[in-house]
Amino acid sequence: MDLTAEELRSRLNGWFSTQLPAGAGHVRVDGVDQVAVGHSAETLLVTLGWRDGDREQVRDLVLRLRPPVPGLLEPYDLGRQYAILRALEPTPVRSPRVFWHEASGEVLGREFYVMERLEGTVYERTVPPELEASPERLRNMSRGIVEQIAAIHLVDRERAGLGFLGDGHGFLDRELEHWAAEMHRVQRATLPALERLLSELRAQQPPQSRTVTLVHGDPKPGNFAFVDDRVNAVFDWELTAVGDPLADIGWAEVNWTTPGSFTNRRGALTTDELVARYEALTGIDVVHREWYRAFQGFKMVVIMLVAAMLFDAGVTDDLRFASMGDAVDVFTRPALAALGVDEDLEPGPVTPRAERMHEAQART
Repeated sequence: MDLTAEELRSRLNGWFSTQLPAGAGHVRVDGVDQVAVGHSAETLLVTLGWRDGDREQVRDLVLRLRPPVPGLLEPYDLGRQYAILRALEPTPVRSPRVFWHEASGEVLGREFYVMERLEGTVYERTVPPELEASPERLRNMSRGIVEQIAAIHLVDRERAGLGFLGDGHGFLDRELEHWAAEMHRVQRATLPALERLLSELRAQQPPQSRTVTLVHGDPKPGNFAFVDDRVNAVFDWELTAVGDPLADIGWAEVNWTTPGSFTNRRGALTTDELVARYEALTGIDVVHREWYRAFQGFKMVVIMLVAAMLFDAGVTDDLRFASMGDAVDVFTRPALAALGVDEDLEPGPVTPRAERMHEAQART
């Protein structure tokens, strides 16, 4: 964002003054901090203060900004995310409450929405020693994730006003075609392993689940915030849709056993226990687990490929994007194995070129 801290605070101060109820006075933005996590939307932490009559009001807020074009998860629809979060407010899903949506881009140069800042700790890539040493806490935390996934899938979409997301039929076909198109959009040359994975997914695709639900799209452990061992917030609704709930279970399974995840530690639910708990909560049978894991493995590696190619094309100098290319082959192999393919297929060009790496490193 090409704004100084002073300019950012000044613009937000003026904008918030127009959003608060009439009578709010002495509006001020006391703090603005950028959060360096995630790879899609940019996140700002803001402390907003104002006077309501004789009372001082202070609210901790989060701004989610649209990333520069092209972003990692195009098409990027902040208005849709805002509408989903608003619809979820009266449900048991622990999603943040949203307050305002600035769609014009005139305030900060990019669209954003504002939501409450919920208390909690996110364990994205590391497990602190005190958590590692508490198997019972890990079990409760992993169980909480499953319970929130179930809560999302049990949302009454009609009552919540989520009809704008469609009826969910043809979800698997659309998802496969979307991620295939993303792969083709950024690939520099033939990608033997990924192209074989896509071919096998199409050939072995099962019927879509007869139960259609709200689907979070990214229920990885790092998208849940915890207060002690209780889930207090569910984040990152960019990929939310209506469709096949087993897609979320496949995504959860793929992420559950990654090395940096606390769900991969002693005490946490196993993936079989995850599935059993989910079935007990929802009454939805989890079938074709191998295919769904492969399907979501494909989605994951395509996102990694897009990130690496955005870096390669000079769209970003973020070395986190570059490093994703190194993981493409690592996650493609188990996805192929889940579909019965054990050939040693070449990944093709999935990492940024050496000259591009040197160029970016020289600037950092």
